[in-house]
Amino acid sequence: MSLIEIAQIYTDLVKLDREISEQEHQAKDQVNAMRTKYHEILMAKMREEGIGFSDRFDAMNKAFELIQKEKSHSS
Repeated sequence: MSLIEIAQIYTDLVKLDREISEQEHQAKDQVNAMRTKYHEILMAKMREEGIGFSDRFDAMNKAFELIQKEKSHSS
């Protein structure tokens, strides 16, 4: 998978996690587990491609930036 594909899946999971209510414990746990897995994959791919980040929050922000750039180039 490309970095863009991984970043897209990861950012979609972050957005989905924000939309699920706190009362939906099972759904929230499942999405959170997938989000965590893709976050690890994202950071590994970023390291592989030489993209630096200071911490997991910086990696998340860069994923959103990558997706935003990709969308603006596709338009």
